[in-house]
Amino acid sequence: MPVPGTDLRVGAAIRGEFPIFETATYLNSCSQGALSRRVRDAVEGWLAGWDENGAEWDFWVERNEAFRSTIAALLHAGADDVAVTTSVSQGVSALVSALPLDRGRNRIVISEYEFPTVGQIAHAQELRGAQVVHVQPEDDGSIPAERFAEAIDERTALVCCTTLSYRSGHRHDLAAIAEAAHAAGAIVLADSYQACGAVELDVRSLGADVVTGGTVKYLLGTAGLGFMWVRPEVRKALVPTQTGWFADEDIFAMSIADYSPHESARRFDSGTPPVPALYAGVAGVGLVAEAGVPVVESHVGGLVGRLLDGLDALGATVVTPRELARRGPLVCVRSTDVDALVASLAAERIIVSSREDKLRVALHLYNLDEDVDTLLDALARHRRLLL
Repeated sequence: MPVPGTDLRVGAAIRGEFPIFETATYLNSCSQGALSRRVRDAVEGWLAGWDENGAEWDFWVERNEAFRSTIAALLHAGADDVAVTTSVSQGVSALVSALPLDRGRNRIVISEYEFPTVGQIAHAQELRGAQVVHVQPEDDGSIPAERFAEAIDERTALVCCTTLSYRSGHRHDLAAIAEAAHAAGAIVLADSYQACGAVELDVRSLGADVVTGGTVKYLLGTAGLGFMWVRPEVRKALVPTQTGWFADEDIFAMSIADYSPHESARRFDSGTPPVPALYAGVAGVGLVAEAGVPVVESHVGGLVGRLLDGLDALGATVVTPRELARRGPLVCVRSTDVDALVASLAAERIIVSSREDKLRVALHLYNLDEDVDTLLDALARHRRLLL
């Protein structure tokens, strides 16, 4: 138990860092994290430095490496195993460009819960001879590891299993999926955008070979910045054909005479880094790191439990699992008219989002019990819009 009075940098202790709570109940971190004063100051610092010094390339490169190191620490990884990307799309595109799909392994297995990025990139490889196999969920919305195992064989090059579904809040059993994939010699990609910053991810035990994410959600930065961790043993066998200036072994050699990808995961970097997003990203991830992801996960887990109990009392249809190990910060609830429900809540300054016929409620380190209760009271008034 925490010592009374200890600043855990979650809940009330961090709330004042986020001005939006002065006017709204913000429950939409699955779409975008709330803006902090620290991130705003960091972006203004970028503008001030540009104004004062003009070209600040040395410092911009330093911010790029600071972000790489910060993400590595969050994932319990080495900095050399992390690529800095402009998005998950860019990182995954570079990754699949390195897959030799013409050598007997041309199957890519994806779950129905992947973000469009992963599915679209996988199907784009059909132009290179890939066969894409979709793993369907069970009636309860889960996708057991056995379903992946049934789709994986000796032809499988890559298995994609999002850590936490943006559509339902389900959390995959990555270790079991990875065991099945590795037994067949396949690489495992875990898109962790909906988990990183709110769910503890330790790449030493997670099971995946590649972990991707970005800063616009629970890492409290802005759009345009992502990362991709690649297991060293896997990275050494992958030479991407999609590349850029910052992926070179020596970016300041300025050579156009050859292709010399960096020995480290930097080989999956791209061109000029997204400088404004780097300032915001380092600041946002810093807030999460100071709190500690296990502390954030525990705090959010309590809030989610309170929300689930309240939804049960309302008789709502919740599609997100109840078990702690099978869920994260996102709760999805079925609605008879989700657009009307989101709009009605927005009119009361309760900010949520939707996917398909489901209301999405996403809790984070800055939320309190009172946020959950405010939402539940509003949902009781709009009960006709819940299934």
